[in-house]
Amino acid sequence: MQKSPDKASVKITVSGFVQGVGFRYYVARIASELDITGYARNMWNGSVEIFGEGSRVLLETLVEKSKEGPRHSHVESCKVEWLEFENKYDNFEIL
Repeated sequence: MQKSPDKASVKITVSGFVQGVGFRYYVARIASELDITGYARNMWNGSVEIFGEGSRVLLETLVEKSKEGPRHSHVESCKVEWLEFENKYDNFEIL
């Protein structure tokens, strides 16, 4: 597969008051609007893990929106890890 310079993958780990407040659904709506594939899932430690693939510019928007979170959430930290685009997902899922 040929590498595309504008495509990337990102893993975002969001900590704080982010479970039970619609955070994954908030992220899924934004990912859908931005044509980003991947997933959002709750982690055992209370954080939310987001994995997204798509346009690097649009993924940067997803990162910024993840730092904000939905209205009733409180984001304390947002760890971002940029990865190579692998085209592993067909859509964005809530796990």
